Amino acid sequence: MADHFQLRLVDSHMLAPTVRHLAFERVDGQPLAFVPGQFLQIHFHYADGTATKRSYSVGTVGDGSSPVQRIEIAVSYVEGGAATQLLGELPHGGVIDASGPYGRFCLQAGDSNRRYLLLATGTGVTPYRAMLPQIQALLQKGEREVVLLYGARNETELLYGEEFEAFAQGNPGFTFHGCLSRQPRAVPRPSDRQGHVQNVLAELAPSPEQDIAYLCGNPNMVDAAFTALKDFGLAVAHIRREKYISSR
Repeated sequence: MADHFQLRLVDSHMLAPTVRHLAFERVDGQPLAFVPGQFLQIHFHYADGTATKRSYSVGTVGDGSSPVQRIEIAVSYVEGGAATQLLGELPHGGVIDASGPYGRFCLQAGDSNRRYLLLATGTGVTPYRAMLPQIQALLQKGEREVVLLYGARNETELLYGEEFEAFAQGNPGFTFHGCLSRQPRAVPRPSDRQGHVQNVLAELAPSPEQDIAYLCGNPNMVDAAFTALKDFGLAVAHIRREKYISSR
């Protein structure tokens, strides 16, 4: 059964013009035990008193195995959204209600694939950030290759992009491609790609014999990439999906 607790905001900053990174600690002082890829639910009420909730992936980069004191999420701005008003305007020290963790969008110990293909758009990249310690451990064992295709309209919207690029430089076997659909960088980088994530996918020549894919973000991207991967021959069990829908 999921745990219910309160979170206190201890730090925040803007990741992009419409995305805020928030760091919380539990009010009861307890750490959060979670598996990278899992999410929390934030509970609150509409103005009319109706209870509601929103889901946010935990983006904390820990050691990959121990509970964490700092619980980090990324929140997109939605025009007129109740969650945007709550989390976009939450002051440092502000307290919210939460529960979790939930979800199975996680790297699985029993996987026998050679390569992971990680695809994301928007805040859908957050769970991959939390997975970095696990990915590093796999790479150090020489067991896997990992490719992250991350789609954004322009470079200002590549959330945590510098972190992923630094990780790629320090960890052979990990490749990061920022896929810019509308505007290239002012100073393009060799790893950049033009176009939508699902269209860049063909460059990787997905293989049913060696690949497992993870898709997280905009439902249109997830659906298009899912279809493309099936066309390449990947089994449905080897295409793991998490759709991020902006809720008001």
